Amino acid sequence: MGIIILLVMAAGVAAMLSRKLPTAFALVLLGVVIAFVAGAPLTGKNSVLDTVLQEGAPALAATMIAILLGSWLGKLLDETGIAATLVRKIVEFGGDRPALVALGVLVVSILVGTVTGSAPAAMLAGIVGIPAMIAVGVPKVTAAGTILMGIAAGMPFELPVWQFFSSALDLPVSEVRGFMVKLFPFALAAAVAFVLVETRRRGTEHTWAFRTQAPRTRSAKRRAELGDAPWYALLAPLVPLVLALGFELAIVPSLLAGVLYALVTTTRPREMNRRLLRTLYRSFDVAAAPIALFVSIGILLAAVKLPGAVEALEPLVKAVSPQNPVLFVVVFALLVPLCLYRGPLNVYGLGAGIAGVLIAAGIYPAVAVLGITASYNQVFGVADPTSTQTVWAAQYAGVSPQQVMARTLPYVWAVALGGFCVAATQL
Repeated sequence: MGIIILLVMAAGVAAMLSRKLPTAFALVLLGVVIAFVAGAPLTGKNSVLDTVLQEGAPALAATMIAILLGSWLGKLLDETGIAATLVRKIVEFGGDRPALVALGVLVVSILVGTVTGSAPAAMLAGIVGIPAMIAVGVPKVTAAGTILMGIAAGMPFELPVWQFFSSALDLPVSEVRGFMVKLFPFALAAAVAFVLVETRRRGTEHTWAFRTQAPRTRSAKRRAELGDAPWYALLAPLVPLVLALGFELAIVPSLLAGVLYALVTTTRPREMNRRLLRTLYRSFDVAAAPIALFVSIGILLAAVKLPGAVEALEPLVKAVSPQNPVLFVVVFALLVPLCLYRGPLNVYGLGAGIAGVLIAAGIYPAVAVLGITASYNQVFGVADPTSTQTVWAAQYAGVSPQQVMARTLPYVWAVALGGFCVAATQL
């Protein structure tokens, strides 16, 4: 039975890689098929309908709320001009020094990465940041990579990510926070090294004809009329982080505090209601895709945690899972490419199901599994040519996602290696 389940998972990976099925649909189908293969009844306890679908779909509800609030805050940072102001101030400070401008944009990308992820984060930092870097001579691939490396460096402190790992791996937020604090120095060091090495190694490239702006929307024109956001409003991305990390406040109220701070510091009282509703409604457009994905991940996790699935998979997974800490690091480091191109170790795909099996079968402690998945997530968030933020940043800079992957992969692979070393201490 375990072999059949693995073959079903392989078929699911093939369907996702070939784009025959969207990831969310493929994961739901996988969950249902795995449940039937594991001998789950149609209804009742540990069943397909009641356990996998009914209980699995809302299992990551807290993560979905966090994603929505992060998207809401991201929309506020965009509409109020906070993100654009941060980038402009950094560029003005850097002058015509490519490395300094790139480092400044990197800092803004890190701040944005703590608020929200995916393409919206890349757009917040990149719409102004990428043309500014290219204008002072930063190579196009390096400019796109700087945005992505910055977002990934902020990812260990992205509160919706904390909530996702807490819910998916059944870990207290405090344990997730503790590991992420240890992962952050690796991500930060790799991001800074990328900027310094790539700007020096590739030299200066001046592009005289470059379309620096997308067509101006009405909100963009309005931001131009309003000018820069006040200096104290620029602290908005830090508010949720300070509350959650410094004061250990829960994730949802921390994000809500960030939303209110961004609103109050940039908006006249008579306009607050309209801006709140407008940005909230627009945040649903941003959050819809990840929320659908988290519904399907919850279904898959419920399926692989069924007693029949655990019993069937435990001996197989245990036979190929290294227990020696050194071998643990080496094996999982060699498997890094399997999280690219929506591969089987992508945590927002089948990787979540594999993580669930590792924990349910007692192969590794949950904190060690967190280390594996969070480390792979660092690679996926930067170098995967199919991830939305990588595609957007590459296309906006005028290069291909594959070029960005080739340039950034060595750096994020090193981040993953650091994460595996930390995770190995939990064995």
